[in-house]
Amino acid sequence: MAKVLYSATASLDGYIAGPGGDMSWLSDHLGGDNPTAERLLNNVGAILAGNGTFGGDDPNRGTDSEGAFGGQYHGPVFVLTHRPPAEPPADVTFVGDLHTAVAQAKEAAGDRYVNILGANVAKQCIEAGLLDEVLMFFAPVLLGDGVRMFDHPGGTKVRLEPLPGETEHWYRVVY
Repeated sequence: MAKVLYSATASLDGYIAGPGGDMSWLSDHLGGDNPTAERLLNNVGAILAGNGTFGGDDPNRGTDSEGAFGGQYHGPVFVLTHRPPAEPPADVTFVGDLHTAVAQAKEAAGDRYVNILGANVAKQCIEAGLLDEVLMFFAPVLLGDGVRMFDHPGGTKVRLEPLPGETEHWYRVVY
């Protein structure tokens, strides 16, 4: 059965996007060999993204690397939104309910991961008890402002435990 994973690259101060969703900072930190990222890509069976992430800034826009995982992901994509486009792309499913979106993405993923893209969807999955794992990659940069990898005003403690045998920033969510 599919597991739901939130993976992202963050600045060392915890931002996955700059102010206004700017992702241009990430282009300086892409590329190179990363066995964990390659293994992850090979194990993603579906992507679940928020509408802001889906239609947002792509540091590779207009290049062969545009899209999820630097354009290397080719598979089912589900977008959680209450405002689907009038003419949706043929290869994207727009869903208005979190539980339905996760269920459809898990079915499409089979025994592989549903990879969450976007902090808001990840937060919703945490609050609903639907997130299984978190994998963070860190880029050597400080952004100082933007979209945090997890933001819950007033604070929320989410307990994570390292996954045995995995990279140091791959965790199981403990509810």
